[in-house]
Amino acid sequence: MKYWRGYLTAAILLACTWALREFAKAHSVLVDMIYPYVTRMAQAFLANWSSGVDFCLWQGLLLALIAFGIASIVLMIILKWNPIRWGGWVCTVVAIILFLNTGLYSLNQFSGPLAEDIRLEETDYTIAELEKATAYYRDQANTLSQQVQRNAQGDVVFATFEELAEQASLGFEKMVYEESLSVFAGPMEPVKKLGWAGRYTARGITGVTMGITGEAAVNPQTPAVMLPFAMCREMARRASIAIEQDASFAAWLGCNYNDSVQFQYSGALMGYRYCLKALEALDKVTNAGAAARVLAEEDPQVKRDREICDRFYGNTEMKDAKVCDLLTSWHIQEIILPTQVEKENAFDPLDKSQVDLGDHPNA
Repeated sequence: MKYWRGYLTAAILLACTWALREFAKAHSVLVDMIYPYVTRMAQAFLANWSSGVDFCLWQGLLLALIAFGIASIVLMIILKWNPIRWGGWVCTVVAIILFLNTGLYSLNQFSGPLAEDIRLEETDYTIAELEKATAYYRDQANTLSQQVQRNAQGDVVFATFEELAEQASLGFEKMVYEESLSVFAGPMEPVKKLGWAGRYTARGITGVTMGITGEAAVNPQTPAVMLPFAMCREMARRASIAIEQDASFAAWLGCNYNDSVQFQYSGALMGYRYCLKALEALDKVTNAGAAARVLAEEDPQVKRDREICDRFYGNTEMKDAKVCDLLTSWHIQEIILPTQVEKENAFDPLDKSQVDLGDHPNA
């Protein structure tokens, strides 16, 4: 029996992890009321602790575990340990990591949508409304593209990774303290450079957030024009916004509220790109030609930057393509509807159109 204790321990931990996930699925309202606030405090503590080193602590711990595993295999052979017992305790270590990460962070994917927290009403929209939203973000990108610095080849010249990382929290701080959106009140420590960047670049991954250490990390090989947006997305994830499309929309908001034109342009470009992708997909079905009309007024520099983003992602699908729904709903609520509200005319008693004189035939 002693040879199977490790497997039994691992099985219990995995069962607890599964039970936590199933409970969160079945009681998402309860999870949304409590869990994100608890995890934000936990992430703040862990982020402050892990900020003591400038590399990703979880990657260092992973290397240490691999080294320990290799050393234990050598010792098992030399000392003739029982391999079944050894395997059981390896499974236990893996199960502990999964259980801790689930408890500390990953249940946020079952919490309520970000739209509810920021009082954004998600609505069904027509292809015409999507076209207007895409044109809005295109115009935003067109304008901002003229304000960023570029080199002789036309590529954007942004601040260094470290300088951008220091600025990434400014948009979130403005949303928290000026707009009273407490959902963004997560850790504000700068994001870190993601190690082994080449492996993530090959898969079109711009960043990784590890809940077990409270670290938000961004791939330093991410094209410069995407870098501010990628930093804001990982900061949003660390703030317990774990749903993919919500994290990307939060990144757009974080860039939009940031005073830096570099962040504003990066966010505008990505928002435009998300909506354009959705519009192009609808065009294939409807043949409405909406995407072509939008592209006709695209600034050449914006086109160049958008194609840089496309090349980075390659053939990988954008998991959070539904962020277009949030961007379009925001455009309808914040841009379109306010212009449709008729202004009340000031009352003028001498204006017959404002006074009912039906009971006064001599009027």
